[in-house]
Amino acid sequence: MKTIGIFYGSETGTTADVAARIAKELGVADADLHDVAKASPATVGNYDVVLLGSSTWGAGDLESDWYDFLAGAQVLDLKGKKLAVFGCGDESMTDTFCDAVGELYDAMAGTQAELIGRFNADGYDFTSSKAERDGSFVGLVLDEVNHPDLTDARIKAWTDEIRRQIA
Repeated sequence: MKTIGIFYGSETGTTADVAARIAKELGVADADLHDVAKASPATVGNYDVVLLGSSTWGAGDLESDWYDFLAGAQVLDLKGKKLAVFGCGDESMTDTFCDAVGELYDAMAGTQAELIGRFNADGYDFTSSKAERDGSFVGLVLDEVNHPDLTDARIKAWTDEIRRQIA
C-alpha cells in the first residue's frame, strides 16, 4: 500500500479542516497530516504520495507558512513519487481565485514527482486563477466562504480520482 502524507498551511483553520477531511476520506492517519509551520520539508520524501494544500491570501499569495517550507521542499528529488495539490479560496476574488494552488503546483514541478489530481473547473465562477490550466484545475480548489455546501462532494470526487491514480 502506498503511504500518503498530507501537508497544509492554514492561517484561520479552514485549510487545516479541509486537510483533515481529505485525510479521513483517504484513510490517512493523523500522524501523516502535517502543518507546514511545524514540519520539516525533508519529511515529504518519506511518502509515496504527497498532497499539499494552501489557502490563498491577498493578491493570490500562498499561506505565509508555505514560503520557508516550499524553499526546502521544491529542491527535493521526488522521482517515483506522486504529488497532488489542493486549496481554499474565495470566488469573490475572481481574478486570483485559488492562485496558491497553482503556485504550489508550479513550485513542485521541478521535483520530478508525477503531478496528479487535476480537477474539473465546471461549476466555479471566477475570471482568472493560476490553478486553472486548459479548462481544469491543477488540483482540488474549494470555496468554503461562498460554497461550503459543495465541499464534501468535491472532496469525495477528488479523493476518488487520487485513489484511482495511485492504484
